Amino acid sequence: MYFSLLEISLYFAALTILVILISSRMDSKSYLVQMNGNGVHGKIPVNAKSLNGTGVNGKGVHGHAIHHVSVNGTLYPAKVKSRRQRWEVKPSEMANNTLNPIRAIVDGMKLTPNPDKPMIALSIASAGRLGWYLFAGDPTVFGNLPTDGSVLQAMKDAIDSQKYNGYAPSVGYLKSRQAVANFCSCPEAPLEAEDVILTSGCSQAIDLAISVLCNPGDNILVPCPGFSLYKTLAVSMGIKVKLYNLLPEKSWEVDLQHMESLIDERTSCIIVTNPSNPCGSVFTKEHLQKILKVASRHCVPILADEIYSDMVFPGCSCPSMASLSSDVPILSCGGLAKRWLVPGWRMGWILIHDRNNVFGSEIRQGLVKLSQRILGACSIVQGALESILNNTPQSFYNKTISFLKVGIDLEHFPDFKNDVDFTERLVTEQSVFCLPASAFEYPNFFRIVVTVPEEMMLEACSRIREFCQRHYRPCSRDSNDLDQ
Repeated sequence: MYFSLLEISLYFAALTILVILISSRMDSKSYLVQMNGNGVHGKIPVNAKSLNGTGVNGKGVHGHAIHHVSVNGTLYPAKVKSRRQRWEVKPSEMANNTLNPIRAIVDGMKLTPNPDKPMIALSIASAGRLGWYLFAGDPTVFGNLPTDGSVLQAMKDAIDSQKYNGYAPSVGYLKSRQAVANFCSCPEAPLEAEDVILTSGCSQAIDLAISVLCNPGDNILVPCPGFSLYKTLAVSMGIKVKLYNLLPEKSWEVDLQHMESLIDERTSCIIVTNPSNPCGSVFTKEHLQKILKVASRHCVPILADEIYSDMVFPGCSCPSMASLSSDVPILSCGGLAKRWLVPGWRMGWILIHDRNNVFGSEIRQGLVKLSQRILGACSIVQGALESILNNTPQSFYNKTISFLKVGIDLEHFPDFKNDVDFTERLVTEQSVFCLPASAFEYPNFFRIVVTVPEEMMLEACSRIREFCQRHYRPCSRDSNDLDQ
């Protein structure tokens, strides 16, 4: 086939015009970067759609600053990183949503101590209701409640061994987990090492338990009044908090009807605190069983905050929720802080009670994953844990309990037969009515409330002191100081 010179000229002229049109259009919408080599990282060049679709003619060029890279003549779309024009660093939504109610109130108070009198702070470590609850917060503040020497020795031995200076598994050393399992296990709720997750204090145990059970938009049921941390953690995660009432006229038992009315399809767990913080009540076995029935009817797991477990006065039992459950899965949170008086050591645990395999492997694996966020609890305390649990003498626990008792030592008040007689005479002589603790099956104590106006409270205390001074009898001539 032969072409005339004119035809050939027209052909090349048309080709030149086409190239110019394409080039001018490309130059008006993008810039080209020449790269050497065969392709990008050896990849096959993109097809023609990259030029005719969103890369050139579509949103890529017109609205979103997508440029192009030329590799050996082949064009590739490439998005250029945007550059901030000024510093703009803001806290996350989680940070903004995190609020400690107690801290918020305290920080808003204007406190100006009397310069002539030393401050006595009863806000961090304080007694609860007489004859029931022991204390909340930090028991080490005043230095009058030291831990046992055997506990300190266990820590010294762990340090001296040089075995626990490295990272432990995120869920804890197997030996330490087995020690907790052995210590907390009972025939009704047996435990193995695989059922224990060691955490950085009981607070982290609660954090992990809420995190593994709940998604943003879910809700949890929390006692009212209750430990403020539950709300702090939940709200920061986008979880709604529903408060179920505790009934003061029934020794702070749960209002079961109210609790059940709050449950819906988005309820992820029910938090039960026993012994109660801050009320100080200890639920009976029968009441715990009623709570479990509510959870069972609605198939809702329970997060049991049992950090004060076993810290009850003689004659008062405090069974674990897991020991009473036949079908409700339970995550029980505990630790060393309160019973061993070492909150700063940050050693807590989660006990997984799931006899019917409701949680299955997913919840267990979820706890393992969540524990990896901070790489576990203190390794040195883990190294001392077995000795602490096995070698702390019972006398230490007994001494702690006896130190915290507040009651009527009838040996010093021979005029009265019992706490009922004491409170009756108090009304007769001073017009101050205190409820005898025999009403709560704990004799020789009496209960007071501190919600009355300040002037009335001061006057009541003055009258009680006058009453005690009148009737107090020292056991010997050397012990005549009523204040002591």
